[in-house]
Amino acid sequence: MIDPEILVGKPVVRGTRLAVEFILDLLAAGEQEGDILANYPGLTREDIRACLAYASYLAHEYKAYPLPV
Repeated sequence: MIDPEILVGKPVVRGTRLAVEFILDLLAAGEQEGDILANYPGLTREDIRACLAYASYLAHEYKAYPLPV
């Protein structure tokens, strides 16, 4: 969900004020899914998977073009 009134419009996990990027940072740092769920009881496995799906979508949408030499 993106709402300019919450975290200046950063995507957040539905029903929370947890930024998607925060959850992705935890996963990238090696946090286990079970630990994240224990530390943030409002989250579900589906929420974490939605964060990963969002990251995958962004990676697929990103287009890198080489600069002309």
